[in-house]
Parts: sequence; structure tokens; C-alpha cells
Amino acid sequence: MSTQSGPAEGPLDPGLSAITSERRQLINLGYRLLGSLADAEDVVQETYARWYAMSPEQRDAIDSPGAWLTKIAGRICLDLLRSARVRRERYVGAWIPEPLPDRTEWISGRSGGTAVDPADRVTLDESVNMAFLVVLEAMTPAERVAFILHDVFRYPFPEVAEIVGRTPAACRQLAVSARRRMRASHAPATPATSAARRADVVRDFKRAWEAQDIDALIGLLDPDATAIADGGGLAEAALLPIDGGEQVARYLVDLAGRAAGMTVLERTVNGQPGMVVQQDGVTAAVLAFDVVGDRIHRIWAVRNPEKLRPWTSHRSGPTW
Repeated sequence: MSTQSGPAEGPLDPGLSAITSERRQLINLGYRLLGSLADAEDVVQETYARWYAMSPEQRDAIDSPGAWLTKIAGRICLDLLRSARVRRERYVGAWIPEPLPDRTEWISGRSGGTAVDPADRVTLDESVNMAFLVVLEAMTPAERVAFILHDVFRYPFPEVAEIVGRTPAACRQLAVSARRRMRASHAPATPATSAARRADVVRDFKRAWEAQDIDALIGLLDPDATAIADGGGLAEAALLPIDGGEQVARYLVDLAGRAAGMTVLERTVNGQPGMVVQQDGVTAAVLAFDVVGDRIHRIWAVRNPEKLRPWTSHRSGPTW
């Protein structure tokens, strides 16, 4: 994609401030649609490139630049989602969305030492937690776009229809189907786990893992727990999910026993309690958790160095 976001020379566009103020919204939209901050940034650059490719007269004729930018970004994301299905068939192992650090991690530079433009930070809420993003991956591209635009960003269906290229009624049905998928992914009749309780469970899990206490780990894992790792063929990772709480616990204890110099840190991952695993001081993996009640239902371990860019530029460590 083009990386030109505006003219290199010439007088400042009087409407530049209004246009660039849309950047945060576009980054937020792109990340939720694509599950990748890097891809979202590319989409935003391409969107701005198309804006500046128009003549001043053409730009002046657009009543709502923000709506125009969103429409273009949405269409680019839809095309990328369609092609991503083909690319991911060739992906090595499981594909997990790119994990994001807490906003303070971006500000402090603890994740890599590079200051991040505030407009580039993704707003962290329930629509970017890992469990939500993983369910989005099971949707068709059109379902995903219609659902995110309408249910998350509150765009009316007539506007969604212009982006998806279907009728408003068809887009409404796409959103209904997406909601059905989302509801089916949550444990039935289980009360929501508070943020404080989720943090306690993950903290207890960290301590049990560091102590290699297999009984404590089994007690913290749901009997049907699943652990999934994403190395993308660029870092060692288990190619198949590990199913069953006891099997996950034994795997983690074995891993800790083989990983001399491993340090586990509590971090916020996609707005939820998570962990960063370092090997000899270098980030080796980022772990996200789905906590249901008092137990961990799913663990996602991202090892692919390309997805750890917001956290580190290096990779090391044992097989996940």
C-alpha cells in the first residue's frame, strides 16, 4: 500500500486539522476489523492517500470528510479481509489477533522505547479484548464489517450498506448473524467476571506457573480449557491447540522447567489482565486470557515477532 498520507510540499490545507482528527477513529476501526495494528495503519495511510489524490475541488464537494474517510477505510478493510482468508490458509499454525499493550505502556515506552502519537492509540474497551477479536475471526468479511460498523461504531445501516455493497436490509441480517455468533461464544448462564476478579485469577496463575505448582494450575484452569499459540512460522510455537485443563497445566510446567531465565510479568493485554513472558530480559510472548467465573477458559500466547512490535522488536525463548 502507499504510505503517502498527504502532500509533501505546498501550503497547509485549511481543512487539514479536521481531516487528521479522524485518524484515531480510523485506526480504531481498522484494528477491530483486521485484528492487526500494522494493517490498520496501512489502511489509514492508503485512505489519506486517496483523499489527497483528489483535486481540491473534489475534496471541497464532499459534505462530510469524516464519513468519506470511514467509507473508504471500510471498503479497503473489506477487501483485505477477503484476501486475508486466502493468506491465512497458508499461515503456519494458529492465527491470533495482534495483542495490544495498555495505553500507559505506549506512553512510557516500556514496550519498545518509542513514543507513540496519541492519535494512533487504539481505544481499549470490550470490543478489543482478545475473546471478542477471536470470535470476529470466525465471521465472514461482510458480517464482520457490518457488525463492527453498526454495533460498535453505531453507523446506521444505510451507511453500512454503502461500504459493504449490499442493501440496508441485507446488512441488518449480517449484523444479526454476527450477534448470534458472538452470543454463542460466551458461556451460558455464567455471570460476568469482574475486572478485579480476573486480575486475581491471572495473578494466582502467574504465581502457580512460576512455582511450577501443577495442582494449583489445574485448579485455576477450567477442565475444558484450551491454550493456543501463534508463532506464524517465525518463532517456535505449538502448532496445535492444547485441550484440557490438566494437559495445559502439564505443558506449562514442562515449559517452565526447560526455560532457564524465564520471567513472567503482569501486563494489561487488550484491556484485560494478561502477561508478558521474557527470556533473558527479551520479550518472548504475550499471553491473553479468557476468565469465566473463577477459572481460565482460554489462553492465547502470541509468539510471532511481527505481532509483538508494540511490545518489543526482539524474540527469543522456548517452544510455546
